[in-house]
Amino acid sequence: MDTVLKHRGREIDGAALAQIRELISAHPAASRRELSRLLCEARDWRQANGSLRDMVCRSLMLALHRAGEIELPPVRFKTLNPLASRARPARVSIDATPIRCALQDLPPLEIRQVRRTAEEPLLRSLLEEHHYLGYTQPVGEHLKYLVAAGDRPVACFTWSSAPRHLAPRDRFIGWKPEVRRRNLHGVAYNSRFLILPWVFVPHLASHLLGAVTRRLSRDWEELYDHPIHFVETFIHRERFAWTCYRAANWIPLGMTTGRGKDDLTHRANRPLKEVLGLPLSKRFREELARSA
Repeated sequence: MDTVLKHRGREIDGAALAQIRELISAHPAASRRELSRLLCEARDWRQANGSLRDMVCRSLMLALHRAGEIELPPVRFKTLNPLASRARPARVSIDATPIRCALQDLPPLEIRQVRRTAEEPLLRSLLEEHHYLGYTQPVGEHLKYLVAAGDRPVACFTWSSAPRHLAPRDRFIGWKPEVRRRNLHGVAYNSRFLILPWVFVPHLASHLLGAVTRRLSRDWEELYDHPIHFVETFIHRERFAWTCYRAANWIPLGMTTGRGKDDLTHRANRPLKEVLGLPLSKRFREELARSA
């Protein structure tokens, strides 16, 4: 049957469209939010953790509405986008005395997962003030790490859900689109990595990359009930070499297109970045190709 609409990897054909129209007709008093949840339940659209894909479903129904294929009820209320209206992290003052020593001479390093802890504001503040991209709240599933040497913070990491479409990664893994959609939750994206600017310790960055990636899958499974098999990041080559990632055995996979995830123009509108990846197990391809 012919495809009526393709939205974020889902194809809506005539039969699916008829089901959506019947659902709307059967619930004339339902809101748009209620209709999207009903449709998720009817088609069993769920995230890896079992939650309904409510936001994806709602945007799909809106796309059908705008295309004239269905008629949604009027919007009953508008909610503020929490990311757009989020206040910038407050500045937290800490000791910025330079740290200059060899790696083995640092006080004992402690890597702490700080999401939903009292130390999370400190991590947000450090990234906002000292990372060239500032702080952005990670999307989807995510973890945040603060690294301390003794009682002094020296580094921060954030890890989040991976981008849906990333051609160099998908070629490296050997993913077909339907397999990628099913198993994307097994990939995590290193969205921020910061060594604080007053820390001058050779080899610290690659040492921490290795230490964090060794524990990442275990920590992820503890919070989200599934492991991570592969990690990735982007490097802005005009700003940075990827020396520390190379030393930690990350693999260059190719370049981004510079178009962004929601591109409609098929033209580059942002800097090209190198895609780096790191398998977390020898059987990562097998794990990421599972059918269930």
